[in-house]
Amino acid sequence: MPRIPIFRIGQQAAEELEPPRLASYTPALSFHDLRIGIDNLRHDAFLSPKFVEDARLQVARLIIHYGNVKNLLAAETSEEPETPRNNPFIGVHTAAKVRAKTEPSDLKPLLIDIHLAALNRAKAAGNISLDVLARVAIIKFLRAELNAQFAQVLERCRATVKSYDGIRQQKALEYREQVAAFQVGKKFILRQTGQELFRTLREIEKETIARTRRSLFGNQTYAEYRLFLTPLIFSEDGRDIYLNAEHYVMIGNFDRDPDRFWNSRRMACDLLQLIGLGPEASDDVVLESWLNVPENAEVLVGSGIPDDSTPEGESQKVRLMAWRELLEREQAMDHVIASYEVVPLLNEYSPTINAQQLKNALISKDERGRVEKLIAEHGKLSAGTFSAALARVANCKGDEQAKIASRFLRDFFRHHRDVRRLEVLNDALNQVNILSSEKMRDLSAMNGTLYEYLLQHEQKPAEDRVLRHVVVKADVRDSSLLTKSLLARQMNPASYFSLNFYDPVNKLLGKYGAAKVFLEGDAIILALLEREAEPELAVSKACVLAREMLEIVSGYNQLLERAGLPTLELGLGISYQNSAPVYLADGAQQIMISDALNESDRLSSCDKRIRKAMQTVTVPFNVYAFQTVSENNDGENPDEFLLKYNLGGIRISEAAFKRLGQEISLEPVSTAFPRLWNVEELKLHSGLVPLGSGIFRKVVIRSSRIPIIDARTFTWKGWTDRWCYEMCSNPAIYTEIEAKAVAGK
Repeated sequence: MPRIPIFRIGQQAAEELEPPRLASYTPALSFHDLRIGIDNLRHDAFLSPKFVEDARLQVARLIIHYGNVKNLLAAETSEEPETPRNNPFIGVHTAAKVRAKTEPSDLKPLLIDIHLAALNRAKAAGNISLDVLARVAIIKFLRAELNAQFAQVLERCRATVKSYDGIRQQKALEYREQVAAFQVGKKFILRQTGQELFRTLREIEKETIARTRRSLFGNQTYAEYRLFLTPLIFSEDGRDIYLNAEHYVMIGNFDRDPDRFWNSRRMACDLLQLIGLGPEASDDVVLESWLNVPENAEVLVGSGIPDDSTPEGESQKVRLMAWRELLEREQAMDHVIASYEVVPLLNEYSPTINAQQLKNALISKDERGRVEKLIAEHGKLSAGTFSAALARVANCKGDEQAKIASRFLRDFFRHHRDVRRLEVLNDALNQVNILSSEKMRDLSAMNGTLYEYLLQHEQKPAEDRVLRHVVVKADVRDSSLLTKSLLARQMNPASYFSLNFYDPVNKLLGKYGAAKVFLEGDAIILALLEREAEPELAVSKACVLAREMLEIVSGYNQLLERAGLPTLELGLGISYQNSAPVYLADGAQQIMISDALNESDRLSSCDKRIRKAMQTVTVPFNVYAFQTVSENNDGENPDEFLLKYNLGGIRISEAAFKRLGQEISLEPVSTAFPRLWNVEELKLHSGLVPLGSGIFRKVVIRSSRIPIIDARTFTWKGWTDRWCYEMCSNPAIYTEIEAKAVAGK
């Protein structure tokens, strides 16, 4: 790329510089493949009644807390004075009755539950837009409740004050002053409550929801979700002074302020057009997309102290000088400096003194006199803090000023991006219709346009039928020899198996929703039934259950070894069937009939002759299948001629592997693990299984082409077109994959 002159600084022409490469970003949100609702304008959403009820109480609780009226409202249920019988509000307000008896559910788990319900619904339908719709609906509901609950709390406060009139005048006067302060502080209270909601949403996204979404839909970045992590989502237009001061920069709000939003944007665009970015810089759409990437500010002007010993640093220094010149020319530099110096003053002086007035007082003599007069009138305010800030603004020169100019450009880009995100979110809110009445809900459901987001216990009982099932068989190796060994030592094999195998496994059943199908001396068979309205994770949970079974048995084996007792060796098989099992009745007992039972038996088996041959092989895997050369291609069922190896491993069927890829996102993993004969064809796939309550378990699946071997010499002869699938159980595999993932970040 040729070097070109970019602009002039004062009377000196700048050196010819390489134009920087800037990234682009345009916020967008859409609802793909979703039907329009009954008003033919918006999408119909119905939120869980339990969520709605508890969230309303939680919003009210936060408003009461930040409004400092908890003691006042405590008086509305006290026995002194007695609540007047003719009060039209007290005694009728349902929330007051509920609050007097019990506290609502905590906000965080409440939001986690509804968001997970939305993700599961989206996964079941195979459409991420269903989750996006739910997120928008939840924010719209919470926004509406901020004002609604403030109004209700205010009405309750007024009713409480009225109940004291003519009874205890002093208390009534005290409460009346509290109510007046509550009313005046509405913006502050709603801001604080909104930020508490935002912080909670951000926490659950980071701790649980994002990981669950990646587990179900993969590592693909869904740009729509960035809109929900903007601190401005509970503000009206993104121009809130205090939010800007806390998260961005406190730009001006008055028309005369040179650092107001639109003027700051114009100055930033002027800079972009000055620096030789080519014809694109004259395109408003391109300029807009550049302003939405905060990292572009770093590319343009660095951190405020560019290293001019490098070509890039030299370029950044020249651009930073131009940016400072622009700010000076627009008389905005002093306002920018004051924007940062005023932030530490807000806690002490605001809201007694208007925040913008306080900022302007740091640079304007006229405004300074008015502020100093206000400080003197309020004895609780310190003049020293304000004077120190004045001195810092006056002494901000040279390099310090350059740092602030650089910081302002970066903070403004972030603010610009989030204002644009808010605008897109506001447009999306207008596209969602939250139905609250049963009549409208039924009408939308009848027309097939309703999107319901219900918690699991709110699902209709009719949706409880079994759709699919998974069978897990755990087979004990050499159980006959083990029993003889125990009997020879005059030990009880029954108690040995019970204490070290059956009892520990029984404790896992409830955790994974598994049921015991069959129990025999050397094996246990479990089933996981997948029902309607439940997360479609039966195979995923079966894999995690199987691995945990091996881990528990491994732990018991260590204890048995120390005691000089024989240890247990297992092989597990997981079979999936895309239908419900059938049952025979044997008196009061039900007997499951399923092809998955027979298949899990084959998957868990291990041939003795191949087990002996594998003792000389060093590989980190525990499951293999081999087809013998002499029996290959003779027209018979290939399964009958497979030699199976499963020692301490978990083999899953091909159908189970394919189903697992539908339940969670499986990403390919590249590793250099040892392979059979150094020519084994294998693939590794990794995924996360959400188990609820913010718990995730990683699964690694190995798919390996089944080789053809000479069974007498255990030598490789070629490959079949069939595959063997293993749910990896070796801890070393997970350790190496995790280490590689961390190193790649």
